[in-house]
Formats: sequence, structure tokens, C-alpha cells
Amino acid sequence: MRPSLPFSSVSSAAVGVVIGFGGTVALVVQAGQALGASPSQIVSMLAALTLGIGIPGALLSWRMKMPIVLAWSTPGAALLAATTAGYSWPTAIGAFVTAALLMVVTGLVPVFGRLAARIPSGIASGMLAGVLLPFCMKLFQVAQADLPMIIGLFGVYLTMRRFWPVWSLPVVLGVAFAVLMMRGQLGLPQGTGLFGHLEPVMPRFELTAAIGLAVPLYLVTLASQNLPGLVVLRTAGYEPAANRLIFWTGLGSLIAAPFGGHGVNLAAITAAICTSEEAHPDARQRWKVGVVYGLIYVVVALFAAPLAGLFIGMPAHVLAVITGLALLAPLGGSLSTMMASSHEREAAILTFAATASGMALFGIGAAFWGLVIGTIARMVMKRR
Repeated sequence: MRPSLPFSSVSSAAVGVVIGFGGTVALVVQAGQALGASPSQIVSMLAALTLGIGIPGALLSWRMKMPIVLAWSTPGAALLAATTAGYSWPTAIGAFVTAALLMVVTGLVPVFGRLAARIPSGIASGMLAGVLLPFCMKLFQVAQADLPMIIGLFGVYLTMRRFWPVWSLPVVLGVAFAVLMMRGQLGLPQGTGLFGHLEPVMPRFELTAAIGLAVPLYLVTLASQNLPGLVVLRTAGYEPAANRLIFWTGLGSLIAAPFGGHGVNLAAITAAICTSEEAHPDARQRWKVGVVYGLIYVVVALFAAPLAGLFIGMPAHVLAVITGLALLAPLGGSLSTMMASSHEREAAILTFAATASGMALFGIGAAFWGLVIGTIARMVMKRR
């Protein structure tokens, strides 16, 4: 008789956590630093996100009897880390709350979800590509800071992408930590502690942050994370209630927001790992993989402080290289979608250029202006 929870289910869940967490945790730390969060607040941010992924994911998997695999918003973290509008941490918390409320309303009122989904994919991808481009460019801009280290990490990344692409980022991360440890450049900064903790901050609501930060954060999370996550579940043979999942992920984001959690959503790549036949041969029992995945994230939350501290104390150029390598694949996917439609190509390119420029007008960030410019250009060219 086959066991109800084979070892492959546990290993698939663990691999999903390693790839999801290790691949982009550096970006989450950069996002907190860019918004002026202290080391203690960044620990709280990471603890809130991992709890927001673990607890709702395990409960939803058990309740809906399908592997509901959650993740933090990677494009959302990139958007936050790239902002140049100078928002304070309490103002950023207010934007997180606003974005989460928008996601909750999307789940409750289906018409809002349909309206958001009608944003042309080329323009949405152009905005996301414009957000990601500066991080990928910085990968090469910091080369002179430590050329041997950067060449070595780049070589490891290319080799892993050639033979074991799924493991490329965790291996790069492991090599970077090993080299820094041998050099004596790895240590925990003051103010992080040994265990994760939650540090609430009173949100400050500002109109400029709602327009320039909350709305783009909501849009990239919905278009680049939740919608692809639903596609992964349907491809695996499940028929999830889309509105319910969007509502519950929005509610999870809303609870995590005062502690620094910028957004919890459906996963795509890690979900593909946990919903495959290799994870569990019986599709009806595969929901247990989602439960194990969520419980592992709860354990990660317990040790959020030293995990965050390792990245906070990492040399800035090494952090930039790891982040840039992690975002190369998402950038490629966004550029491909951006250029796919000849009818929207010029508008999408304008969106991309405006967002990548980092322009901030009237205290509103570039991502919003990229959307505005691209939408106007599309309307004019469509009329033509």
C-alpha cells in the first residue's frame, strides 16, 4: 500500500520553499531598505510575509482539498525597491494596506477583477519590465566593486541554468554565502535578534502613495502572480474558485500589512513543483503537499531574524548581483509579452521606457506614470 504522505510530497514542498524563499529574499530585504525600514522592521516584514504564506496556504489547502501554494509578491518587492519617490516606512505601510484592500474588493466584487484583467498585457508587462530592468543593469554596474566574486557567481548561475535551472538561484546563494564566510564578510547586524518577531507600525495614508505605490503594487500582484497562479492550478486539473482565492490572499495581505508584509498571493513556479504528479501520485491527496509547504514556511518565520540578518549584513554589491540574477528570467518573460502584440508594441515600449526612467512627478512614482503614458499612447494609436 502507498503511504498517504509519501516522501516525494515532503521533498517537493521543501524544494518549493527553498526556491521560493531563497530565490528572491534578497529583493524583499532591498525593498525594506529602500523604504527606510530599520533592521528590526525588515525582520518583521519577512516574518509577516512567511506567516502570511504559511498559515493561510496550509488552511486553504486543507479546506479546499487542493494544493494552494502561496508566495510573496516578487514583482511587488521589485516595485518597492525601485521606488524613488522617498516614501517613509509608515507611508509604505499605508500603501500596503490600500493594495490589500483593493485585492479584497477584487475578490468580493467580480466586476473589479474583470476590469483589472482587461488592462492590456503588453502595457502591464511593459510596466513590470521597466521595474525589473534597473536591477538587472545593476548586476553589471557593480562589477568593478568585486570582479572575481561577480564573475564566479555569474558562471555558477549560467552553469546551473544550463543543467539544473530550477536550482540555479539557491546554489548561487549558497556559493555567495560560502565565499563571504571564508572572507570573514558575513555576520549578523545589530538589532535583528535570533528569532522572528512582528513589529506593528501605524499606517500613514497619503494620496500620492496610494496612486504611485498602492495601485501599481495591486496591479502587478494581480496580473503577474495571482492570475498565473490560477492558470497553474487549472493546468494541474483543479478548478479553484478564483474570487475566493483572490479574496483570501488579499485578506492575508491585509493582516500582514501593518507588520511590513507588502503582499501575499498565489505562487506560479513553486506551485508548479507542488502540483505535479511527482509531488503526489494521487491528485485527490495532493492537497497535503500544500499543507506541508505552509508548515515549513511557519518554521522559516520562526527563524526570520537570522535569515534576514544575513542579507542585511551582506555587502551591497553582492546583494545587487544576487537580486539581478534572480530577476533575469522574470525580465525576459515580461519583455517577451511586451513585444508579442504588434498593435500594442509602441505603447508597451513607452510604458517600459517611462517606468525604467525612474521619473517621479508630484510625489508619484514611475510605475504609475508608465501606466498612464502607455494607456494614453495605446488609445491614440488605436484611434489612428
